[in-house]
Amino acid sequence: MKPLRECRLYTFVDTAYLARRDPIELARQLCAGGADLLQLRAKGLDPAEIRRLAQAIAPVTRTAGVRLVINDYLEIAREVGAEVCHLGQEDFFEAGHTRVAELRTEGFPVEFGLSTHAPDQARRAALAGPDYLAMGPVFPTGTKPGRAAVTLDYVRWASENVTLPWFAIGGITLQNLPEVLAAGATRICVVSAILQAADVVQACREFRRKLP
Repeated sequence: MKPLRECRLYTFVDTAYLARRDPIELARQLCAGGADLLQLRAKGLDPAEIRRLAQAIAPVTRTAGVRLVINDYLEIAREVGAEVCHLGQEDFFEAGHTRVAELRTEGFPVEFGLSTHAPDQARRAALAGPDYLAMGPVFPTGTKPGRAAVTLDYVRWASENVTLPWFAIGGITLQNLPEVLAAGATRICVVSAILQAADVVQACREFRRKLP
């Protein structure tokens, strides 16, 4: 499994975009296409169902050497041996945490990612000691309805000010990817542009070819 700093393409098994597909097969396709990280994102599902999905996906990502990311549920990440837990602002700071070290447990070497939507949030999140940051949504996206886009200005700011590994996220497509890269991003998260593609494996490969 490559070091996080060498990871470029962050993909998702998002249950909102399954469209009756088997999530396990979808995970295989994402791994085959060249994903470096794969997040299980299951808003609205109960923890027991998320745990079941995570247990089924973990062997797929482990075999492929891809980091499995569990969104929101640290205990599930620990239980299934996922490499990463991703937390939003509301799941970390608004839950009363100030340092990622508070969540680290001996014997469970989980990495942590934090979402950020503005420079002040990014500065605060970086001081909390995560392994990476997510910066977005860069463009309007259905995965974050009602949240205003942070625009490419935030990507430019991150490229000049953030030293941790960071991923641009939100509405990124093959068409606007050149703008995102020109703004200074070297790592991206992609949800709908891959999950809604006719060929998921090929879509992943096309994104990978354009990344530095």
